[in-house]
Amino acid sequence: QVQLVESGGGLVQAGGSLRLSCAASGRDFSIYAMGWFRQAPGKQRELVASISSSGSLYYADSVKGRFTISRDSAKNTLALQMNGLKPEDTAVYYCAAHPSRSLPFWASILYWGQGTQVTVSS
Repeated sequence: QVQLVESGGGLVQAGGSLRLSCAASGRDFSIYAMGWFRQAPGKQRELVASISSSGSLYYADSVKGRFTISRDSAKNTLALQMNGLKPEDTAVYYCAAHPSRSLPFWASILYWGQGTQVTVSS
């Protein structure tokens, strides 16, 4: 059974940091593209950062220079280090994985975590 379990969300003041983790099980995720999406109330789900099966990185313009995505293939874990958090980063953050080199459009992604809330106060 495939599972993606996020942890590390919470409430933080603007300018603070959080580290999200995603524990993956049930597959060899080293050959999967993985990433972090977020969805704020009333807004569409958006890709925040991703890492391809070959290790190529992508960041949304809004988080470049503040967020860092990383994976540990041996442990089947994915992380998102978030620094310099802003109120506009407030959202539910989801871990995602897909059996391809890079992530497809979010509606086509095969595996999702349950989400973890990140709230940034001003």
